[in-house]
Amino acid sequence: MIGTFVNVATILIGSFIGTVLKKGLSDRFHTILLQGMGLAVIGLGIGALTTNLPNSAYPVLFIISMALGGIIGEWTRFEDRFRSALSFILRGQANEGVTTAILLFCVGTLSIVGPIEAALNDQYTYLYSNAILDGFTSIVLAATFGFSIAFSAFILLLWQGSIYFLASFASLFFTPELLTEISIIGGLLILSTGLNIVGISSFKTLNLVPALLIPVLFFILKMGMIH
Repeated sequence: MIGTFVNVATILIGSFIGTVLKKGLSDRFHTILLQGMGLAVIGLGIGALTTNLPNSAYPVLFIISMALGGIIGEWTRFEDRFRSALSFILRGQANEGVTTAILLFCVGTLSIVGPIEAALNDQYTYLYSNAILDGFTSIVLAATFGFSIAFSAFILLLWQGSIYFLASFASLFFTPELLTEISIIGGLLILSTGLNIVGISSFKTLNLVPALLIPVLFFILKMGMIH
């Protein structure tokens, strides 16, 4: 878990630095920073897709996952409930930056594989690398959206902590095949977030987050049929 705590610390420090920098920027610099951040997020999403999609053993699974996940998210009004809870916790300061930060920091490949490697192999390289990336990203996000994005550090702690303890008790379940499928969906979610930031689209990205659960359920059923 020490790698996760380092990751949380870099996000908090980066958020503070970015907030300080924001005070010295005019609106036109905020605009270009927002556009640059959006394009960078789009690039990260495309990178995750191009890296993992060719390695998928179930090339249709991510399509089914996005469809079912979207239906579940829309049915439960996941995005509306999430934003309402976030606004309540942050006293009305929730913005696109907070949800962007949560998606970037939590559904990236390193943030998923890192806790698993730490739990199974006592290997912290992925988590430390992720901490450095998240630290710099949080500076840019905070300079654009403000210090409220620091809340994402708390969500990251819960997310990586849960993966760490799950991996500790179910090591055989977290196969490379499952991680590939989750990473593909994560790439799509990150891509849609980037498109929202630059104003190209208005995807309900959070309503698609339940798609991350579909590959997990698929592999549980698959293992059940084998045994």
